[in-house]
Amino acid sequence: MKKSILSLLVMLFAFGSYAQQLSGSTSTYFEIRKYYANEGKLDDLIKRFEDHTMSLFEKSGMENVAYFLPTDNTDNSLTYILGYPDENSRDRIWAKFANDPEWQKAKKESELNGGLVKGVDQTFMKLAQGLNDTPKNQESGVFQLRTYTCFDGRLNNLITRFKDHTQDLFAKQGLKNYPYWITVEKDGSQPKLVYLLADKDQESFEKNFQNFIKDPAWVKARDASEADGKIVEKVDAVFFKTLPFSPLK
Repeated sequence: MKKSILSLLVMLFAFGSYAQQLSGSTSTYFEIRKYYANEGKLDDLIKRFEDHTMSLFEKSGMENVAYFLPTDNTDNSLTYILGYPDENSRDRIWAKFANDPEWQKAKKESELNGGLVKGVDQTFMKLAQGLNDTPKNQESGVFQLRTYTCFDGRLNNLITRFKDHTQDLFAKQGLKNYPYWITVEKDGSQPKLVYLLADKDQESFEKNFQNFIKDPAWVKARDASEADGKIVEKVDAVFFKTLPFSPLK
């Protein structure tokens, strides 16, 4: 009996640790940052993150969640996700990082031959309630970052459909559910659903996603959820591969 209880506790601890990893550990507020590198500077930007920026983020109180390059990097970009303890701490922590003499030195030295970044896009998010409850231990070769814009007043319908049907139907086809977030829109507009879906490679992903779309169980769930009107207005999707130093694999 004691051995069984110990085994159960070990299993629960392992599951809890992985759940924390997928949901951003102790973070409750998240930011996607997309950096557009200057011509010929992407490798230098990646090296600065690996050698300096990531550790200085952690020093300042941020959490490194994931680092990606698009599989088709036509815009010469790097995308990463940070976690913060809460929304109120974000600006304070970022100011602490920006004013750190160690960061200022690393930035200056890395830009002796010109600036590395010409533009930054930001998306702020919180974890989607009810969609991050059952993470599974997994590794993936390719990720797709998917952003759903809903028709007015339909976001809760979308979250319910994912919770009751979509996540399980993804898993049925071999697609892997990673964190799900809801955006924080500074202008007061309706939030979007953002999540990471993954597979061993892009070919397998595309095949399995088509199988999901054609699955009668999905068609039935979708049609039932839209009996009183369409839910999703637009979906944006980008394929990524993680950089070797990314905490999320």
